[in-house]
Amino acid sequence: MGEIKSHKVAVIGGGPAGLMAAEMLLSGGARVDLFDAMPTVGRKFLMAGRGGLNITHSEPHEAFLSRYARHRADVEPLLAGFGPEALRAWVHELGIETFVGTSGRVFPTEMKAAPLLRAWLRRLRAAGLKLHMRHRWQGWDGQNLTFAAPVGAVTATADAVVLALGGGSWPQLGSDGAWVKFLQERDVTIAPLLPANGGFDVAWSEHFRTKFAGQPVKTITARFGESTRKGEFIVTDTGVEGGLIYTLSAPIRDEIAAKGKAVVHLDLAPTRDAKSLLQELSRPRGKNSLANYLRKYAGLDGVKAGMLRDLLPAADFDSPERLAAAIKALPLPLIAARPLAEVISTAGGVKFGELDANLMVRALPGVFCAGEMLDWEAPTGGYLLTACFASGRTAGAGALKWLSGGNI
Repeated sequence: MGEIKSHKVAVIGGGPAGLMAAEMLLSGGARVDLFDAMPTVGRKFLMAGRGGLNITHSEPHEAFLSRYARHRADVEPLLAGFGPEALRAWVHELGIETFVGTSGRVFPTEMKAAPLLRAWLRRLRAAGLKLHMRHRWQGWDGQNLTFAAPVGAVTATADAVVLALGGGSWPQLGSDGAWVKFLQERDVTIAPLLPANGGFDVAWSEHFRTKFAGQPVKTITARFGESTRKGEFIVTDTGVEGGLIYTLSAPIRDEIAAKGKAVVHLDLAPTRDAKSLLQELSRPRGKNSLANYLRKYAGLDGVKAGMLRDLLPAADFDSPERLAAAIKALPLPLIAARPLAEVISTAGGVKFGELDANLMVRALPGVFCAGEMLDWEAPTGGYLLTACFASGRTAGAGALKWLSGGNI
């Protein structure tokens, strides 16, 4: 098919996966036009860095891979080419130093996403990347790519295409899932987009909601099925959200879909053993109010005590056995996942069976997919970003191989 430099590639989507695909293509000599619906690239990437950009995680390889759960077999080949250590080295090449936090998470020294993105874009522009902003992909018109742009309808041709359009979360930042119908029209099988790393609804009482919405519930353990996690979450007006909830969100979501609800059990006093807790709660209450009794003998006050009172039948407070058991395993009924637009990421997308090892769509030769468009999910903690970078790298390299006439 001739030299790579004679070929033009369209990358659609300016998040980490799309930018990494563009970098790989440029390094191979291709001419790259990147299209994005937003005014600037990396909108969701910058949002992810608002509280400190968690790039990846430093835990051992096997533990890292386990975070992708049932999607491990699909994600593992991508990470083999560009895993956590390679990603960290790549960040350093951009002149951004990193450090490992106490939890094992890896952050830029400045904690922010903007310096990394600026350095990366400078390098990409110097390599010849052409950016076309406010170009919203509208699918194909025959063999042409079509876009809605400020000047009206725009068409473009390319020798290869990398689609990196994200999932369906945070649509105001560009990931609206509109691409699903365009691929389905080309007979590509898409797993339904589902909320991941998001909150869940709880039927709080009005009193509890009014008093405690927005407050963190710290130093607890949550158990769901065979999984037990330590951490914290936040009470919201509609239910719960936060890191501890996100780590269990996939099985909780699936349970709600299957049974209409899911029950997580919370240990509100993980540093207290059940036997000593029962002994303390067996003391006569005397003139103590319930609030003072819980604070004095169980170490619970504020939002933890409020949650206990909201979820536990009143009669159980008169039974030290039932009260102690509830403190160590309080049932928290979750009745619905929050909508796609509110969650951090989404599950579902282009099924890996539709793609070859280079992430090319089997039904659409020359079209590659990367990032959150693919049918996988992972918890927060750097796992999402690592796999997005790795998949973009795989798709870009795959497009180069295809353009060169290599067997894929």
